[in-house]
Amino acid sequence: MLKKLSVRNFAVISSMEFEPKAGLNVFTGETGAGKSVAISALSFVLGARGASSFIKDGADKLEVRAEFDMQGFDTSLIHKYGLTEKTLVLTRSLDRKSKSKAFINGRAAPAATLAELGRELVDFHGQHEHQSLLRADVQLRLLDTFAGLSQKREQTARAYQAWKETQARLEAAQMSEQEKERLLDLYVFQLKEIENVHPAEGEDLELEQKLPQMKHAGRLLELAGEAYQNLYGQENCAVSLAGRAARLARDMAQLDDNASQIANALENAQTLLSDAAAELSGYQDHLNADPQKLDDMLSRHEKLKRLKLKYGPEISDVLAKAEELKRQIDHLQNSQQREEELREAEQKARQELDALCEDLHAKRTESAHKLAKRLEKEITPLGFAGLCFEISVEMDAANPTATGADHVEFLFSPNPGQMPRPLAVAASGGELSRVMLGLKTVLAGEVPVMVFDEVDSGVGGRTAALVGRKLREAAAGRQVLCVTHLASVAACADAFFHIEKKTDGKTTDVALKELSGQAVTAEIARMLGASSDNDQTALRHAREMLQRAQNA
Repeated sequence: MLKKLSVRNFAVISSMEFEPKAGLNVFTGETGAGKSVAISALSFVLGARGASSFIKDGADKLEVRAEFDMQGFDTSLIHKYGLTEKTLVLTRSLDRKSKSKAFINGRAAPAATLAELGRELVDFHGQHEHQSLLRADVQLRLLDTFAGLSQKREQTARAYQAWKETQARLEAAQMSEQEKERLLDLYVFQLKEIENVHPAEGEDLELEQKLPQMKHAGRLLELAGEAYQNLYGQENCAVSLAGRAARLARDMAQLDDNASQIANALENAQTLLSDAAAELSGYQDHLNADPQKLDDMLSRHEKLKRLKLKYGPEISDVLAKAEELKRQIDHLQNSQQREEELREAEQKARQELDALCEDLHAKRTESAHKLAKRLEKEITPLGFAGLCFEISVEMDAANPTATGADHVEFLFSPNPGQMPRPLAVAASGGELSRVMLGLKTVLAGEVPVMVFDEVDSGVGGRTAALVGRKLREAAAGRQVLCVTHLASVAACADAFFHIEKKTDGKTTDVALKELSGQAVTAEIARMLGASSDNDQTALRHAREMLQRAQNA
């Protein structure tokens, strides 16, 4: 569970820190107060893409820090990343140059690792995510998640890629001689261009570090030499003067014990000055002011830069391109001899892909019925009567893709007596929100934290109260963070946070405060439209709503 989130200079937030509780945590505030910004900050520290525009005006960088309790965390990831501590601390920063730094328990890590950990820790439902539920690819992915088919999908994607590559090689072998020669000339030219430079991994970064020193080597030698002379190279140099002063102080200490500290300090100063002189000497020895070497390095850097512009963006991409070109040249040069061999390989690859597609189809068909029934059970209490939910799985065996050969479609009927139809034409915005809430509840599995950013969009009245209760049910045994603008949803909370935007006319900031007792009642009354802080009708209604929610 999330123990603490600290946010610095993120969007309109200068500084924010809060500690959510177990169960349902709600975040309320006026429209535009920055409720969703805090959720975006959590998403960022868990590996989401960042941009320099996220940094608060006037700041050089942003930083987000999240602390999680490690209890019940996936043991395979604990061993993979050496997570021996009881608390997992993830930190991520971003500066104005869009350079991001990430740390796991103080150790540097790529953002992709944070994203991998984040998928095990938090399940996000964005403010407009329910609209994505209308897309066929999203419906397919949700069904596969429920069915536990991620490995089978990856296997199918690899088989599809292998089949397409074999197809491409077969087509290359079958193309006209003129076209083969044209491509062969192009690939040979490109490979020669790379091999003539012979780039090495990391070489460009090493040059970028050395070039500034090389460019200023003459001036650096001059300055270092003068500094060395001042320290060690002349009669009245600093080391000599410090030594003389230390000896005098030591003589003083023979007469007065109070002078011992002075003598010690001067002796330490002499040692430090001697060490500094030695380092300056070594620094001079390693400086190289050779103009020819500088020209060679500049020329090399420019060649690498051109290669990266053409085949990059990184040296690793250039090297990968060279390997790919070698394979393409080999395929073209040996196309005639290999055509029959490739035809057999293409048929075999297609058979393997077809078998995987058949297996996926069988598992999806079996899981579709189970998921539909689970969804009906989850969302029927959210204001539906006679709800019918079906998942259609149709296979187009002649046209496989990287995800198999199935077309999956969620079919929905909110009222009895109506045939289920595609969600896009049968469900309103509010109904889509409730369907997505049901899906998230079913698919969350063992993820300890669920985040809902205005999942109550498009609902109101009695249905909003039902959504609040469903969120509270979902929070049983886990932690739920929910941004809401509905009082009946907020009333179901176990912990209550209010976000307020403040401005002095020149700058804008956001403050977060945990509410309790009468402050919660007052905030519920505000959400109900209280005309003033002392609106007794709204306050009475708020108290009744809180009591009903807590007793439900």
